[in-house]
Amino acid sequence: MLTPPPPPPDASARRAAPAVPVYASARLPPFDAAFYQKVREGIEKRAEIVVPPREGRAFAVRAGEIFRIICRDGPQVGDLNLWNAHNLCEHFFSGKTRAFHGTHVTAGHRLWSTLPHLRPLATITHDTLGWYGFDADGAGVHDVIGTRCDPYTNRLLRGTDYHHCCHSNLTRALASARGLTFAEAEPFVHDVLNVFMCTGFSRDRHHYIMKASPVRPGDYLEFFAEIDLLGALSACPGGDCAAGHSDDTARCFPLVIEIYRTRPEHLAGWQSPAPNPYRPPEA
Repeated sequence: MLTPPPPPPDASARRAAPAVPVYASARLPPFDAAFYQKVREGIEKRAEIVVPPREGRAFAVRAGEIFRIICRDGPQVGDLNLWNAHNLCEHFFSGKTRAFHGTHVTAGHRLWSTLPHLRPLATITHDTLGWYGFDADGAGVHDVIGTRCDPYTNRLLRGTDYHHCCHSNLTRALASARGLTFAEAEPFVHDVLNVFMCTGFSRDRHHYIMKASPVRPGDYLEFFAEIDLLGALSACPGGDCAAGHSDDTARCFPLVIEIYRTRPEHLAGWQSPAPNPYRPPEA
């Protein structure tokens, strides 16, 4: 490791500059708790998709529907991708979601889409792990910090090939859903919401850390689809990500996706958010 230069005489004053929020999150469209609670009432399940361990599956959700990612049999982490069902170039933007809501998301937070669209794709309406908060290690649940385990990083760090990383599982799921080759689908796979994953940054060096997920059978994360969505979920080969990933060592379990119809009268007056109205002068 390179030795850093000595601190300047005014180092303490520089470090003492006040911290301010990067974005005025209070100016975001407000979370209408009463509306989302009403929408959750009287829902009717219309589909169930089981994601096998170390595999991925795609699913479609219509605007105004609710979907849940459910831990059924044992502690398991899932990697989630979301796309506009009519335009794969508009997809989940983990970086902006993190900038707006923080490193971990829960009920009341939204999953935002990429530029130039920048609108909510889905809103989290219920989180059975919402009680977890941040623990003594600074770790929380459902992170938008990490990317997804992938075979390229695995090859770089371990020198071995593994074909069931979440990146690969998501790519195969998208390819199957859209009739694409693996090579055609791969560029559309993007940074994920790490559902149920317990992560944070080490206090000493701020390295990305993980620990055993607190998820247990019956826990779920629930979303309201703000637009027509195509999703893909990978049941991570790391299982609960207590020790590692990108291999067949961990005990893994399936995840379940349930999709629910909502009552039309509960959606009265609601409409999908429009894409961001900004237009560059060059357009």
